Amino acid sequence: MTETTHSTSRAASRGPLARWRRLPVLAAVGLVCAMLGACAGEQFQKGYILPQGALEQIPIGASQDQVLIVMGTPSTVATLDGEVFYYISQRSERKVAFMNQQVIDQRVIAIYFDKNRQVRRLANYGLQDGKIFDFISRTTATSGQELSYLTPLFKLLSFN
Repeated sequence: MTETTHSTSRAASRGPLARWRRLPVLAAVGLVCAMLGACAGEQFQKGYILPQGALEQIPIGASQDQVLIVMGTPSTVATLDGEVFYYISQRSERKVAFMNQQVIDQRVIAIYFDKNRQVRRLANYGLQDGKIFDFISRTTATSGQELSYLTPLFKLLSFN
């Protein structure tokens, strides 16, 4: 009976001290977890953010005012056989803090208008296999005025 009491009293006296000795170890583990959490990747969105379902709300023949209501102010405007609204965006990520960003996706949404300021065509340009590609018509842009305007936009977007 004396042995049980002696070991119980020794464990009880060691309890608070043992907890205090574990505190630096727990703090170090918590600090390492916080540091690793800070190194987690980040994603960045630059430029225009396309609202969900916005392109579906713009039928061929819609007015320029309707486009402005749905899409908002364009990033830039050009005149190629009528006016063209360009909405430019880029998504990039950084896998680890303090590293350079890598471009994941870059898009140029182009809305072409005829002389009467009605929507003639929609295009959602991006890069596929290193070439400018329209994800709506599923075609690559060909040479001409359109390509000569889009190429510098994508080169500008690629610069970080």
